[in-house]
Amino acid sequence: MNLSCCIWALSGPEVEAVTQVAEAGFEQVDLRPLAFQDRASQDWLAASGMRVCCVAATHGTPAGVSLDSADGKTAAAAITHAEASVAHAAQLGAGTVYTVPGGDSGPATMIRYGRVLADMAARAQVLGLKFCVEHFPGLALPTVAATLEFLRQVDHPNLYLLFDLGHAQISGEDPVAAIESAGSRLGYVHLDDNDGCGDLHLSLLDGVLTQTSLRQTFKALGDVGYGGAVSLELNAELPDPLGALRRSRECVLRLAEEGE
Repeated sequence: MNLSCCIWALSGPEVEAVTQVAEAGFEQVDLRPLAFQDRASQDWLAASGMRVCCVAATHGTPAGVSLDSADGKTAAAAITHAEASVAHAAQLGAGTVYTVPGGDSGPATMIRYGRVLADMAARAQVLGLKFCVEHFPGLALPTVAATLEFLRQVDHPNLYLLFDLGHAQISGEDPVAAIESAGSRLGYVHLDDNDGCGDLHLSLLDGVLTQTSLRQTFKALGDVGYGGAVSLELNAELPDPLGALRRSRECVLRLAEEGE
């Protein structure tokens, strides 16, 4: 299993977080765009042997600005942030970047958002990066189905779905059916658990997720030919976040081995 983890599951300095997940057995990480900005920390990361899989490109966007804004100046600020994040991801050797949708699902907003994302996807493609959109309950693209339909309408070859297992639990979508629907449009995967209502980012199997469902999810990923990473995205506010990452990693590797 090609397994990564989001280092924002751990609080504290980024170097310390990467060191901790390396000691927990991880060889790949997902980052936010403000991580490892200076040359010294980048050199340390390269020397550590830790691979960067994915960067959350629009995290840390300045307050009050968004990619889907109707105001040109506001949208430009968001685009500048995202473009810098994509360039930073390429510099760190990541293969994927992603965004989350805004809160306005109005037709005009979504058309505008689609045009911006098509431009961002083209920029990412030049740099060798996949550009993904994450379905997010409560926002403009709350389900896998809605996100895939949006990607179909935008119709850019470098726009993909980021499938989040915990979000599918909240929206009530079957993960196997969602993965099958995505097919070749599946660009990245987040693994986390919750109570079926809140986006809690619990350790795997600490919420409503079952071994059977997780095993079926992994089988579905194999059936559609997904060869990218699956990334654990857990909550830094858990009582023992590093322990939660360890337990989740062991769960993934055990179930993946059973399926071989």
